[in-house]
Amino acid sequence: MIKERLHLQRKDPQVLVENKLSFAGEESELSIYDTFEQANAIDLVSDQLMFCGMVTGKKVMHGDAGNFNCDFYPHESFVMAPNQPVAIDFPTASLNEPTTCIAIEMSDERIKQVCDGLNVAAPLESYQQEWHYRETVVHTHHNAQTQALLDRMVTIFTENHQDRSFMIDLAVRELIARLLRHQTRDFIINHSLSQPDHSGLNAAIDYLHHNLKDEIDIDHLCKLACMSRTKFYSEFKQHLGSSPAEFLFQQRLKQAAQLLSQNQSVTQACFGSGFKDTSHFSRSFKRFYGLSPLQYKTRHQELPPQTSTKVLPTQK
Repeated sequence: MIKERLHLQRKDPQVLVENKLSFAGEESELSIYDTFEQANAIDLVSDQLMFCGMVTGKKVMHGDAGNFNCDFYPHESFVMAPNQPVAIDFPTASLNEPTTCIAIEMSDERIKQVCDGLNVAAPLESYQQEWHYRETVVHTHHNAQTQALLDRMVTIFTENHQDRSFMIDLAVRELIARLLRHQTRDFIINHSLSQPDHSGLNAAIDYLHHNLKDEIDIDHLCKLACMSRTKFYSEFKQHLGSSPAEFLFQQRLKQAAQLLSQNQSVTQACFGSGFKDTSHFSRSFKRFYGLSPLQYKTRHQELPPQTSTKVLPTQK
């Protein structure tokens, strides 16, 4: 849907590298970037938080004084912290098949408003934390909900609806909330793996992470967490944004993606990540990543795998 909508908005390019078409909202802006020829080391920086979603083609992102390098493909997001420049390569762009992405800039004030709301609605007292944006690069795959939100945002920004400003505000707030949830989920997972004895919830998350191939045993998880079943489900959902079974399912898919990127076969990735049926695995993988397992593997064989110390997992 995004590609079709952007095709209607695209004008004759004024420049061939990072041709920009922008649509302003209150305290936010959506831009369409098209690149029509191969290029290297194109600098990009924003004084606001910038959420980028790839639509077509491929970029290679470099930044943080060489501390990260990553390939950026469709159905993925790349979030840039304010005033942290990146350099971009466009290895596949051409006049007939441009590399296209959308970028949404969001003000500090809007982010603070969402953080304040989450601190009231879902406090992180057990981790002695408050909701805040962690100024690191985020590179992740879209889940179905995020992809649908981006589709909707392109429509809202580019149409002349009488309630356009109000709908932009709601959509931007939702995008910020999803980003914050994503970062906080990653923080909680890493905290659980490094300090499993910190809390009962940490112990349960650590156990799930290290037993991906096992069938889920809720009674055992409740014992580890020292919680009743009702309390455990409630705490898990509040902090991780999913049920324990959904969390385990997502972690298996991420493990499978890692195995595929390491050149293992689809069958090896399926059974190596705890799935029992290749057909079910392939359907689930495509829903989650937007690509079949074979397409995902092929994509990561185009060039030697890039590494990044700041790549975060996907939130469902």
